[in-house]
Amino acid sequence: MAFKNLKEAIKHFSDEQVCRDYLIQQRWNGNPECVYCGCTKVYKIENGKRFKCADRYCKRVFSVTVGTIYENSNLPLSTWLTAVWLATAHKKGISSCQLARDLGITQKTAWFVLHRIREMVVDKAPELLGDIVEVDETFVGGKMKNKHKSIRKKAHEQNLSHNFNKTTVVGILQRDSKVKATIYNASTHSLKDIIREYVKKDTIVITDSLTAYKGLNAEFAGHEVVNHNEDEFVRDKWHTNSIEGFFSHLKRTLYGTYHKASPKHLHRYCTEVLYRYNLRKMTDKNRFELSVKNSHGRLKYRDLIRRAEENTPPTN
Repeated sequence: MAFKNLKEAIKHFSDEQVCRDYLIQQRWNGNPECVYCGCTKVYKIENGKRFKCADRYCKRVFSVTVGTIYENSNLPLSTWLTAVWLATAHKKGISSCQLARDLGITQKTAWFVLHRIREMVVDKAPELLGDIVEVDETFVGGKMKNKHKSIRKKAHEQNLSHNFNKTTVVGILQRDSKVKATIYNASTHSLKDIIREYVKKDTIVITDSLTAYKGLNAEFAGHEVVNHNEDEFVRDKWHTNSIEGFFSHLKRTLYGTYHKASPKHLHRYCTEVLYRYNLRKMTDKNRFELSVKNSHGRLKYRDLIRRAEENTPPTN
């Protein structure tokens, strides 16, 4: 393509028809097909802005944005593609306030755009992790001393831990491969349930000495424990330093860029960080092209709010 960086991409996508042609190429390899029935015979109408299915039983009209994150949006495609580049290229993300200033849109619109992009980068075909995996958990939330007086009082009266009122994120990393993360809710499932969901049975699992992990050696090929309580962090090739490195990246993104991610939307921010982390060896251009190819998956505003209220866990 004719662009290698953000400056060249903005210049290349300055024309809306160029943006449409690019989406057609990325979505259908230049051969449009009906998004409703899958018919490969379609006709161009409205100077190529939309298409009409030639199937006698369908004959529906559609555009390249139907069924994608760009559907029914008043923003021009040039703005959308710039937002996708920024969201996938910035190593620690970009806030909705900054994106609004960069693109000349409102903060509310920028917030919704970023959440649509996060929906776009969800792993649509997740695979089980194997070989050697590291499993650990971290807590996301403010320090107790910075919380409201009523929360600190409740924690003191009930002798609650310093992680009270924080959200637990469980991470699973396969050596030299992908990392997955999910929100942990002790009332609905256990840590072992999460490992069973994401890890193959013929896998060696490495964890810390938390009692919730006991018994994994009976279900998997092996279970190596690194006892942090006894200042043991590396034993031969057994450690959880890699997954802790990912947690460091996650927290720097949350604290440094987004500052405060509410628990009901936290899984979406985790999805965004996972996507960039797993594709960190790609160039910005290649990561952008891959993102545009996977831009199917429309997210309506009411669905975004409803899913957040239900606190739906992430799928990847």
